[in-house]
Amino acid sequence: MVSLHSAELDEAYRHVEQYYTQKLRRHGPSPLGVDWSCMPTQALRFRKLLTLCDFDRPFSLNDLGCGYGALLDYLALYHPRTPVDYLGIDLSPAMVRSARKRWTGETIRFHLGVESPRSADYSIASGIFNVMLDQPVPVWEQLIETTLTHLRRTSRKGFAVNFVHVPTSKERARTGLYCTTPTRWSQFCEMHLSSHVRVVDDYGMGEFTLLVEPLSDDR
Repeated sequence: MVSLHSAELDEAYRHVEQYYTQKLRRHGPSPLGVDWSCMPTQALRFRKLLTLCDFDRPFSLNDLGCGYGALLDYLALYHPRTPVDYLGIDLSPAMVRSARKRWTGETIRFHLGVESPRSADYSIASGIFNVMLDQPVPVWEQLIETTLTHLRRTSRKGFAVNFVHVPTSKERARTGLYCTTPTRWSQFCEMHLSSHVRVVDDYGMGEFTLLVEPLSDDR
């Protein structure tokens, strides 16, 4: 792992915050407001990430990069019978304000920051590693490593994240988009985070999801 000065990561976070704040101002609390194309693809990503969770019993959930709280819409629609102690975390003050306007409740909270202030049964992070903008790849990958390490530390039963695939020879990646392979980050989680990783790669969207669970002797 490459060690970078914290100021470089702070600068990367600042650029990301500005990017998403502008998206929200332009498109409002909608999939476009968090840089997704439409609601069906956003819901499909949630479904793949939440494969990790056991909906037969109540659980706590950290949603890192929660945006305007779209995951709560999904949970209310598809899992209304399962009590979820939810904490959404986002680095954009505008996103957190929007989420707090849309959602209230004893088991729903939002936190401004880049890390969760609490541990939970599960954590998910949808799309937060994709928009690299003009950051150098070493800086961006240090940000990913830092975030994955935090997710492992604050997720008792596991966490789930997604990434964009490296494009094929006939495709061209969007400028400023971070693309990678399942092996790159599944090996990191296995080797450095003492975790078991399942790769979900069967939903035809040019991306993949990692379901990361602590090894049995670490639970």
